[in-house]
Amino acid sequence: MSDVLDSYPQWLDGAWVTVRLTLLGGALALVLALIFGMAGTSRFPGVRVLNRVYVEFFRGNATLVLLFWFFYALPLIGLRFSTTFAAVLALGLNVGAYGAEVVRGSINAVPKAQFEATVALNFTPYQRMRRVLLPQALALMLPPFGNLVIELMKGTAIVSLVGLVDLTRVSKNIQGSTGETVAAFSVVLVLYFIVAQILQLFVRYAERRVDRMLGRRLPSEPSLGTIAAGAPGAGVSS
Repeated sequence: MSDVLDSYPQWLDGAWVTVRLTLLGGALALVLALIFGMAGTSRFPGVRVLNRVYVEFFRGNATLVLLFWFFYALPLIGLRFSTTFAAVLALGLNVGAYGAEVVRGSINAVPKAQFEATVALNFTPYQRMRRVLLPQALALMLPPFGNLVIELMKGTAIVSLVGLVDLTRVSKNIQGSTGETVAAFSVVLVLYFIVAQILQLFVRYAERRVDRMLGRRLPSEPSLGTIAAGAPGAGVSS
């Protein structure tokens, strides 16, 4: 066990690779989830088709297959990516497809009365999304997003198959050099668990911030439905 623990510089380097891939892949997945998730709520059929094509294709393919495609297949037709870039693309595209469904479902879960109020107030589609729908949907998105980020972090283990020295690769290297299989793989189990708990703490912090933001705003500001009801022409006097 001491030989395994004495290799802490390797563990730290591997942990940094895992965290870096998680952050970069998570950032790409978040951007794609927002873009294609909102596209799934569009009133234009062509835009909704783009959402379905992206979601069904990348959700229906294994991350490992995507990684091999970017790293081994595309170079054969002249498209070469660095190992890190290929890994981030594979992770981000796959998890982003799941995230897009979370975004679409969360926006659709906002009460219909809120959307109707924005129409009554003559909000543009951009104003509806930015000022009303997304803020309320964000509270619904965060818990499943937290799960997706942790899944993405665990999925980074596949990058060891294309030469990146992440936590999984470090554990195999140390196991091979020391012969201490149980100790090496026990340490990597604990490290993955620690990273997952840190990510979960950040997600819970974000959830509390959003809850406080919505809680402060709702009691002090009239609802959109109330505003719409009081707008000129909203009612008919007897």
